[in-house]
Amino acid sequence: MRFSPKTILLKDGRKCTLRPAVPDDAVQLIEYLKLTAAETPYLLKYPDEWTLTEEKERELLDGILDTEYCTMAVAETDGIIAGNSSINPVGGARRVRHRCSLAIALKKDYWSLGIGSALIQLQTELARQIGYEQMDLEYADGNDRARALYERCGFAETGRRHSSLKYDDGTYRDEILMYKSLK
Repeated sequence: MRFSPKTILLKDGRKCTLRPAVPDDAVQLIEYLKLTAAETPYLLKYPDEWTLTEEKERELLDGILDTEYCTMAVAETDGIIAGNSSINPVGGARRVRHRCSLAIALKKDYWSLGIGSALIQLQTELARQIGYEQMDLEYADGNDRARALYERCGFAETGRRHSSLKYDDGTYRDEILMYKSLK
């Protein structure tokens, strides 16, 4: 989905542009995804699992721009992608078409500057425009910073998936399920 860019002022005084991810972001987004995966144990993938080629990433980004029910936003500061977020439908069946799923990540250097809140606010507005009535998300148990952000943005816990994340060292984490009404 295409949407108009929005500029916000960060807590440190810098400007940040929230805009649609475009095919020309492919190389920088691949590197960003690998870096954010290395900076925290709370994301779904390890850095080596981000294996999309530039060509495939370009195709993916182009496809998202051309669909009316998905979005991908990047937060760009000083020419650097500091964060990204996306919404995707939960499924195609009529009984779940009213729901979307939110994903978000930020580079560690950009935590606590207001980017996460701004991205969630933007995705909430876009989800309502699309016609979604509910936004879902999951986060890894122990990610207290994310939990606090989600709660500030109006999400409430609905349950958990026990031992749903298995790490290379053999340990497990639960995924906490949250939702936010968009009505």
